[in-house]
Amino acid sequence: MTTATTPAPQLAAPRTDFVLLGVAIAGVSLSAPLIAATAAPALAVAFWRNAFAVGALTPVAWFRYRARLRALTRREVSLTVGAGALLALHFALWLPSLSMTSVASSTALCTTTPIWTTLALRLRGHRPPALVWSGTLAACVGVMMLTGVDLSLSPRALAGDALALGGGIAAAGYVLLGAEVRRSVDTVPYTYLCYGTAAAGLLAASLLSGADLTSYSGATWVKLAVLTLAAQLIGHSLLNRVVANLGASVTSTAILLETPGAALIAALWLGQQPPALAYPALLVIMAGLALVVRAGRAN
Repeated sequence: MTTATTPAPQLAAPRTDFVLLGVAIAGVSLSAPLIAATAAPALAVAFWRNAFAVGALTPVAWFRYRARLRALTRREVSLTVGAGALLALHFALWLPSLSMTSVASSTALCTTTPIWTTLALRLRGHRPPALVWSGTLAACVGVMMLTGVDLSLSPRALAGDALALGGGIAAAGYVLLGAEVRRSVDTVPYTYLCYGTAAAGLLAASLLSGADLTSYSGATWVKLAVLTLAAQLIGHSLLNRVVANLGASVTSTAILLETPGAALIAALWLGQQPPALAYPALLVIMAGLALVVRAGRAN
């Protein structure tokens, strides 16, 4: 019997999950360059990527998983809706922070997600091995090597820093709830309800902020569609797929690879040269992730 202090035993993750994790990171790494190239408000972009994903998943969810959706328990629904709300909160906090503080500060603070994930697991009674702590901190150091520490003392910048930090904490909650739900719920029903909840929350935030939701060019709609396919349907959905076996610590730490991945994609696609520390930072993040994975296998 599983208790609050004894996590359920986790089967060894198959090699396929690590391959899918790599594909997922490649998908989410396209997010920042695509958003930078898309002429639409940040909250509107976040709304449409979730709304389009719900539209794409609807036929599969209703024709193949309708019975499973109807059979969801109250607890499963509550946790999934909670995960979707936290995903919406992550976007709603982080994206506005990019215009209030430096991109470097926003990225560094938002990618503290694995630290909050590990702390939350500790508070729930799980004792992460020393390798998990070491790997998590090493991976976060790698991100800071790439983004730099550029905290400003202006009130607006400090508010942006706080929003970015809140976005990282919300992302940790999203990953943790997803790992819990995915123990008993298939990927499609989970992502369908999760993205639907996130889309509803982001729609409300967009309307309250007065963000333009429709007056875009054809090229912008194409970029939104590509963003949905790459970052949402492939990236986030595969993360939701593998978190059941890999666990919250490994998944949240691997997401840190999005930062150097986005920098390299921006260099190839947008002609933005990556900083000199991009490659050393990538190696440090990979080393940190390897420590977390090793700890999971040894546990």
